Amino acid sequence: MKDLNALMQQAQAMQQKLQDAQAKMAETTAEGTSGGGLVTITLKGAGEITAVKIDDSLMVPGDTEILADLIVAAHADAKRRLDAINGELMREAAGPLAGMNIPGMPKLF
Repeated sequence: MKDLNALMQQAQAMQQKLQDAQAKMAETTAEGTSGGGLVTITLKGAGEITAVKIDDSLMVPGDTEILADLIVAAHADAKRRLDAINGELMREAAGPLAGMNIPGMPKLF
């Protein structure tokens, strides 16, 4: 019976670590750039855009396709970075169970 109690305590501790990691993920930010820094996008949490910076040199009337492409590329860069940070937070929280596919539990990166 002691083994079951110890197992339950470990499960509760892991659940708390995962909740803590999710809270950290919600506050995590990542910045992505494109065009050699002409466009910068900052993402927070699961991908919410919190800031967009566009160099004045891109503000040319009639030349919106380049700007649109740079915004998409900067967003993709920021999202990749944010996903990497969040993945690392979850791997740290999951400890030895990271990467395991346990039936009935969400995938733990």
